[in-house]
Amino acid sequence: MKVTVKKLDDANVLVSGTIEKSVIEANVNKLAIEGGKQMKVDGFRKGKVPPHVVKKLHGDKLVQDAESEALKSFMDEGIKEAGLNTADIIGEPTFKKYDKKDDNIEVELEVSTRPDVKLEGYEKVVPAFDKPEASEKEIEEKLTEIAGQNAPFVKIKRKRAVKDGDTTLIDFEGFIDGKAFDGGKAEKFTLTIGSGQFIPGFEEQIIGMKYEEEKTVTVTFPAEYQSKDLAGKEAEFKVLLHEIQEKEVAEINDELAQKILQKEDATVDTLKAQIKDQVENEKISKIYNAELKPKLIEALVAHFDFALPNNIVAQEIDAKVNEKARTMSEDEIKELKENPEKIEALRDEVKEDAENSVKATFIVDALAKKEEVNVEDQEVSQAIYYEAMMSGQDPQETIKYYQEKNLLPAVKMGMIEDKLFGKLLGLDKK
Repeated sequence: MKVTVKKLDDANVLVSGTIEKSVIEANVNKLAIEGGKQMKVDGFRKGKVPPHVVKKLHGDKLVQDAESEALKSFMDEGIKEAGLNTADIIGEPTFKKYDKKDDNIEVELEVSTRPDVKLEGYEKVVPAFDKPEASEKEIEEKLTEIAGQNAPFVKIKRKRAVKDGDTTLIDFEGFIDGKAFDGGKAEKFTLTIGSGQFIPGFEEQIIGMKYEEEKTVTVTFPAEYQSKDLAGKEAEFKVLLHEIQEKEVAEINDELAQKILQKEDATVDTLKAQIKDQVENEKISKIYNAELKPKLIEALVAHFDFALPNNIVAQEIDAKVNEKARTMSEDEIKELKENPEKIEALRDEVKEDAENSVKATFIVDALAKKEEVNVEDQEVSQAIYYEAMMSGQDPQETIKYYQEKNLLPAVKMGMIEDKLFGKLLGLDKK
């Protein structure tokens, strides 16, 4: 076995050479002997199957395994020759050549390693910015909004017919073919007309109803309705209107502050201080995502100069090409498949973005270690759980989906990135 090593740059090494036929044959014989000790074949005692019988029965598989074993030894020798630490090797080697000849196999493969990022001077490229502040007007407007959200509904003082936008208190019971169905009944239910809370057509038919009026509302469940027993079916709802309600004018006092903050000693001033922080954090978040984060990533990528692992860059190019393909028409995709040169042109088009993306990932990883920034797995789960709750999805099902699709590492990396950038920008200090 002949192995030569050529260093392409600080992150990539080319290992080339030949694997002689004699090496493969020796491996085949060894595997055949080992296999004979495990196999059971008619006419032979178990564990006593001769090598030539094993070869006859499993010749192709033995050759494949023998080549794989030889290739592993070839790679190990190349890694040793190159002086690489196996812990630094990243991703799978990329085959540049695997040419089987009569007397040997000519091999060329590229091994990539984790870049060595020299962390110097990065503090100087962090963009400066003025922290936004919440004005008194913004705080008062937010306080009034919160108070309104917490104000109770009360019966309107003058009886009238229901109008669009009213909040009503109703009883209802649903029937299909004259029979009541599960989940179709409620008493003293609060429904805002026009909210879209009920199936299409229901709320519109409540408009015009008067106090204590009973009415039959006829609707058809959507074909894609979540309950298959109800999907696409016509239903009648008997509805009784009790009253129209409106929110009381909210009184802003210490009692309201205590209710919202769940603290017995809370005051309006305490609540205002929290609202001030909330408004300012919202402003900072907007500036961070729209301006600061892109600027910081661009500055860090420009500041650092190091070799990138070619196999990881190739993976990122693949991902970006696939991303672009998802926006193409069937005709455009067909044209790409029929023209390899166009695929290469597309890969060249996204190459710089792919390199910058990979470079940024390694920079963030190195800086996070230096700045001692970490995100625990529990934090990732909590973040996904909260987002699912806020969007009305099942948190457990959402977490399960992320696990099955192996998306948790990417979420974690994103959280580490934001935590790191927040520290560099000073956003984690009040």
